[in-house]
Amino acid sequence: MIILSRPQIEALVDLDSALAAIGAAYIAASDGRATMPPVGYLAFPDRDGDCHIKYGHIAGDPTFVVKVAAGFYGNPAIGLPTSNGVMMAFSAQTGVLEAILLDEGFLTDLRTGLGGAIATRALCRPDARRVAIVGAGIQARWQVRCLRQAMPETQFSFSIWARSEDRARETASVLHDEGVDVSVSTDLERLCRDAEIIITTTPSREPLIRDTWIQPGTHITAIGADAPGKQELDTALVVRANHRICDSLEQALDHGEFSAASRTGNISAENCVELGAVLGGKAAGRVHPGDITIADLTGIAVQDIAIATSVLDACKRSLAG
Repeated sequence: MIILSRPQIEALVDLDSALAAIGAAYIAASDGRATMPPVGYLAFPDRDGDCHIKYGHIAGDPTFVVKVAAGFYGNPAIGLPTSNGVMMAFSAQTGVLEAILLDEGFLTDLRTGLGGAIATRALCRPDARRVAIVGAGIQARWQVRCLRQAMPETQFSFSIWARSEDRARETASVLHDEGVDVSVSTDLERLCRDAEIIITTTPSREPLIRDTWIQPGTHITAIGADAPGKQELDTALVVRANHRICDSLEQALDHGEFSAASRTGNISAENCVELGAVLGGKAAGRVHPGDITIADLTGIAVQDIAIATSVLDACKRSLAG
C-alpha cells in the first residue's frame, strides 16, 4: 500500500496535469459516467467548522476515492490551518485499500482552486483583466494561483477584500512575494462595480455581493456556499444572471449558491447547466460579452478522484523510474 505525506504529495503535483484531469472529470460527471452518492456533512457551529465526506467512482477507472475534509474557519486565530483531511484510494476491482494520501487538506484546497480556475476560464470574457477576490483565507490564495496557471498569457490585476483588512493585507503580501500584481480594497461595493471577474471564497451565511453592484459582462465564480445555510450572493443577482452554471445541479439547487433562488421558485434545473456540459460542448456558457455569468461550485467527488489519481500516477511513475 502507498502512504504519502503532505510534503511528498506536494512534490508530486503537476498543476497542468491536474487541470486537465479535473476538466475531464467534470465532463465525465455531466455525461453520467460518474457515481457520486450524496455528500456526508457534519456541522460544528460552536467552532465555526464543518466536515465533508465525498466519495465516488468514474466508470472505467481502476480506483475509487473516499475523501474526508474539514474546514474550521477560526483556526488561524489559534495558529492552526483552516483545512485538514485525508484521501483514500481503493481498487475498483477488489475493494482493497491501495493508497492513503495524508494531504492535511492540501489536495482539497488545490482541487477547489483548480475547479474555480477552470470555471472562470470557460465563462469570463476573453478581455477580462480586473479580478476581485472576496475573502482572504487559504482558498483566496489558491484561486489566484490556479487562475494564473490556467490562463498564463493573461495579465490579470487582482484586488482582495475581506472583513478583516489585516488578513486581506497578509494574503496580499503572500501573493505579492509570489510575483502577483495584487492590491487590497476596503470598499466591497466599489470593488465589485469595477471588477470584470469576481471570485468569492468565504464561509458567509448571508449575502455579501449585491445585485445592484454587478455590471453587465461580469463573471462570478462562487465557491463558498458548499453546505446548507451558506450564501455569498444576493438572491436577486442569481435570478438576474443570464447564465447559471454549476458543478452539480443536485448539490447547487439543494445547498449551493443557487439554492435560495431555487427555494423561492425563481430558478430551477431547467435554467441552470452543469460545468461539465459547458466544457464538453453540450451546453452554452457565455454567449454575449454583456452576459452576467455565475458559476456555483459546491465541490464534487470527481475532483477528488481526479486529483488523487493524478498524484498516484505520478508516484507510480517515480517508483518505476
